[in-house]
Formats: sequence, C-alpha cells, structure tokens
Amino acid sequence: MRTTLVAALLLVACDGTSTPDGGGPDAAARDGGGAGVDAGPDFDGGPDFDAGRRDAGPPAAVVTPDDPGDGDVALVIDTTADDHPISEYIYGSNQPEWDRDRGRVTLARSGGNRWSAYNWETNASNAGSDYMHQNDGYLGGGDAPGGAIRDRVEPAHAAGAAALVTVPILGYVSADKNGDGDVAATPSYLTARFHESRPGPSTGTTPDTSDAVVYQDQMVRWIEQELAPGGEVFYSLDNEPGLWGDTHARLRPTRLTYAEHVMRSVDFATAVRSAAPDGLIFGPVSYGWQGMVNLQDAPDAGGEDYLDRFLREMSDASDAAGARLLDVLDVHWYPEARGDGQRIVGDGSSDGLAAARAQAPRSLWDPSYTESSWITDVIGHPIALIPYLRGKIDARYPGTRISISEYYYGGGDHISGGLAQAAVLGVFGREDVFAAALWHIGSTDDRFIHAAFAMFRDVDGAGTRFGDRSARATTDDDAASAVFASTDTDDATRVVVVAINRSGAAQDARIAITHRGEVGAARAWQLTAAMAAPVDATAPERVGVNAFRATLPPMSVTTFVFVP
Repeated sequence: MRTTLVAALLLVACDGTSTPDGGGPDAAARDGGGAGVDAGPDFDGGPDFDAGRRDAGPPAAVVTPDDPGDGDVALVIDTTADDHPISEYIYGSNQPEWDRDRGRVTLARSGGNRWSAYNWETNASNAGSDYMHQNDGYLGGGDAPGGAIRDRVEPAHAAGAAALVTVPILGYVSADKNGDGDVAATPSYLTARFHESRPGPSTGTTPDTSDAVVYQDQMVRWIEQELAPGGEVFYSLDNEPGLWGDTHARLRPTRLTYAEHVMRSVDFATAVRSAAPDGLIFGPVSYGWQGMVNLQDAPDAGGEDYLDRFLREMSDASDAAGARLLDVLDVHWYPEARGDGQRIVGDGSSDGLAAARAQAPRSLWDPSYTESSWITDVIGHPIALIPYLRGKIDARYPGTRISISEYYYGGGDHISGGLAQAAVLGVFGREDVFAAALWHIGSTDDRFIHAAFAMFRDVDGAGTRFGDRSARATTDDDAASAVFASTDTDDATRVVVVAINRSGAAQDARIAITHRGEVGAARAWQLTAAMAAPVDATAPERVGVNAFRATLPPMSVTTFVFVP
C-alpha cells in the first residue's frame, strides 16, 4: 500500500550511446573540458523508522573496546555515535533484472532520454540523438494508456522496490510510433509528429486521445490511482535538461535558459503536487558538473550557480504555493576521474585505471582527496560532492533530500569495479543520501558490481544484509581502506561492518567496536578478484572485549556480521 507521508520537516548524461534507449557518460565528457514551507511529504528513512528503538526499553551500557593491538590498518567503530537511519532507496537501479535483483535492488527508475518525449496516452516516445531522432514504440506497453509505466512499476512493486517515474516537462511528446527515422524529414514535423505536453489542468484519469494535447497531471493522477496503491511511486521532473539542446535538438533547437527551466519545473511540479499530494518530487535531474554549475552554459547564467538559482526559486515558489514543490535534489554522477590516461567509467582495468577507480568514491565526500580530472583542474580543489550539494540545500531550501539517480564507476568485470561500487553504497548510507540508482554502461556484465550490491544486501544468499541505521566507522588510512558500520532498528545488538581494502597487498586489520553491550560471535564473507560473488571467509579473531583482528585480502571487500 502507498505509505501515508506526514508533513513535518519538510547523479548519463543519457546522451548517449547509439542505442534507442539512451544512456552513457559521453555528454559529461564534452560539457567543458531560503527555507521553503514544510507542507508536503517527509522521509526520515521511512514511516515509524525509529519505532523499534523507542519501544526497545532502556539501552544496554556502553562497552569500551579493549586495545586490538597494532596492524596495517585500524578500523574504529562506534555505534553510539553518528546514529541515523539509512534510506532504503539508495540501493537502486535503472536496469533491474528482478530474477537477480529481488531483495537487492530497492528502487527502480524509469528514466533516460526516451522519457523526455514519452506520451503516456499511447506509449510513443522519441529516441533523440541516441537513435536517429525517431518516434517509435521502443518503450513497449502496447497502446493502453500508461502501459510502459505499468510494465516497469508493477514488477518493481512485486519485488518490494519503490519506483521513480519520469514526468516529461520539455513541452512536446511523440504523437506516433512510426519508427521511420529522423522526424525532421517530415514537413512541419513539430505539429505533425508531436503533441503539446502541458502540466494541466485536466480532470479524471482517462485521456482524450483525439486531441493534440497530453496532460501530465492526468498521467500522475492515473499512476496514483492505478499503480501507487501497490507500493511507493516517486516523480522526477524530466531528465538532464541541460542537454535537451543536444539530445532532443528536434524539439529544443535553442539553448535552455535558467528562467525557462525554473518556470517549467515550477509549473509541472505544481501539477504533480495537485495530483499526488503525498508524492515525492525529484529535480532538476542534472546530467553532471556543468549541468549543476551553469545548466550547460545557459545564456542567462550571468555567473550564478544553477543549483543555487534552482533551489532558491523552487523554495520561493513553494512558499507562494503553500506546498513543497521539490522534495529531493536529484543529479547524475559519472565520474570524470582518470587513471593511465583513461576515464574510470570505461571497461578498462589497467593498474593505474583500477587504482583511480578504487579511489574515485572519495570524491563523493572527502575534502582531503583531489582526483585527477578536468573538474578538479577547473575548480582547483577537491569535489566532495555530497557536502557540496548539502551546503546548497541548507542555504537555499532546507529539508530537501539528495538523490543521485544515475551513476556508474566502470570496471564491471574487474574487482576494482566491485570495490568502487561497495564504497559508493557505503558512502550513500553514511552521508544520508535519500535515493540512488545505478545505470549500466559499457560492454561488461557488471558481475563484480552486482556482487558489491550483494555484500550489502544479501551477503549469504539467505537475505543477510547491512543494517538500516548508520554508525560511525573510521579508518586511519583512507587511501588504502574504507569502512562502514550499521545496526538495526529492530535489533540494536547486531553490528554489520563492511571493510574495503583498496590496496594491492593484504592488510592486517585491527577492529575496535564501541557498542551498547559486548559483541561476540562473528561471521565474515569476502569479495575478491578470485570470484565475483561473496564467499565465506575466516571469522575475525577476537583478541579482547569488542576487539578483533582480521586479514583483508588485496583489493577486496569484507562483510563482518557481529552478534552478542
């Protein structure tokens, strides 16, 4: 059932590969060498997320760990510090395969260039520059209204996952499924091959397919009636607007301005809110760094940062509307970091490239780490993306959450891809990201990336997973290692730790755990280059009260489960 949300405190550049559905990091490579009202939905990890903690009775006394001794790396865990819920929606995918991903993937996004001109009345769409700018029925769904959406949302709900649906705001949607190549070959194609897309107002949930207008509030109302009762549905304000002039040049021949994009975002968000009062709205779905900074060189940028402008005006519009029009600041992140002269998002696995890939997740949070990329060359300092986004939110629209609805770190068939993916999932939980969704690119089968998901979501094949509350976890060597820790809302005695060895040599790890009560028995599973799956490993040796030692193999991920 759709969860009732209460009003409280309230990263593809899919430009493409030459495929009909779009997606890929190429556009990111060419992009340049005030408080709102509290009306609207609130998420703090999920409804009644702290209920188990509140009803659990007096907490056990805090146990200070013994000294675990010296080692190559010291991993220090304190479950009494930095305790906060981990959003269940960070384990998302744009291309879930439910036979494999059921229980692992928690959010399925329907996004990419195809959805910018998606006509929900007929399921027609336009491929843009990804495939000859043609109109066709590639998204499936038949001819029934919303069929392509239903085909994606219902399987997600059946697997226990939420769904993120794209609301087209570009202004036109495809009028046919002819599949006859570039629509520009048709005289007056804009009126002959497309319908106007309006935010509203409309009535009911049955579209009038005889007119030349498609209403997006009606689409959302239909989703709320037909699909939202089966599980969570969130709404995204289109896809990568800074690249519309490239990906959808037939519909957007002139460069998008700040003013127009904000106007469209406000108008369509207002329509979404009217049709889904409790729905979460994501935006602006920026494709990458230049999209965030200046909307891909918008003509009216005037030196003002675009996310600053977007957040400020969405906050002002929410104040005027008396309802929150943006719940989640959403961006895409395909790292520009390089190693051995190559961008890490590719399939390569040379030593230098693998090392850069393993380090790259640090740019999500670490103010002391400077990657090798054109971005750091331009800004002259570390990226620290999530704190960067949070600072803008705190200054201009407090209460807005963070989403990275497309990302990919490459090396899907190499252990370095698994290391990067595991670190990314750990960072998302620790840094309080609300939602995230992997977008596969390249030619690999991503087996190590899927194994990294398993290290957090199903490490033993029987559903054992990382907890739903984050705890403080630190390493004395961020370059060589990473560590993440969790507890559970319904069982605060269980501690799960994920440790990552980024180096090419085994590390003798010393683990000290401050916890309310003693931790005792532990099991371990490891992901190494030998096999793209979690494998039972030697349990950590207990060397004192809440003190352990363990060996972390070269280039590996280890999940430890500690119980009383």
